Amino acid sequence: MTVKILSVALCGILFLATGALADQVTLSAAASLREVVTELSGAYRTKHPEVRTLLNFGASGTLAKQIEQGAPADIFISANREWMDYLRNRKLVDEGSRCAFAYNSLVFAGTAKQPVTGMQDLVKLRRIAIGSPRSVPAGDYAAESFREAGIEKELAGRLVMAKDVREAMKYAEMGEVDGAFVYRTDALLFGKKARILFTVPAGLHDRVVYPMALTATGAGKPGARELFRFLQSAEARKILGKYGFEVK
Repeated sequence: MTVKILSVALCGILFLATGALADQVTLSAAASLREVVTELSGAYRTKHPEVRTLLNFGASGTLAKQIEQGAPADIFISANREWMDYLRNRKLVDEGSRCAFAYNSLVFAGTAKQPVTGMQDLVKLRRIAIGSPRSVPAGDYAAESFREAGIEKELAGRLVMAKDVREAMKYAEMGEVDGAFVYRTDALLFGKKARILFTVPAGLHDRVVYPMALTATGAGKPGARELFRFLQSAEARKILGKYGFEVK
């Protein structure tokens, strides 16, 4: 009788554990989405308390490499197309689910005492922070803008590389650099000392888009698909707008 009771109890525990795992969804998103995605996750859990959402934030390139190396991820939101393409080429995302989650603008924010109103004024500055272009889309957009504006060589030796866009903004806030290339939403959210000095002309870089897709494993999970649909809903778009993101 004791053995039978223990067996039933063990089966119950295994059932509950399996159910918990089935209702767990892991979302990896670009660092610049931390606050808005955290709120979106909370709004979703209010309606679906049975679902546990695990959030992972970082530079898009770092997250993509993590997924490639087998890190758990059901939904991926990148800060540019390149890192989503990187995973698509390795068949690690469900291409049919891919869509534009939101859009943003690239700005130069800082505490520079000299007048800085455009790209050509950057050559007057000593230190400028950008996210490392190898893994941080904001840094890649900035580097592209330098080339298009014809000031790439003049800025050599003045760039301070940050691990992600949030670290670049922190350098600007602390006055460790004259300014930093960050997203408009980051400057609006964290700009207490550093203010937006100018918006980078859209023609100097590709449009800042956040592509979103289910991963190859997430596509097979009902919970991941349900959260994915919520992230495209009118409620989600309203929350994105509150944080300054564009949705069209």
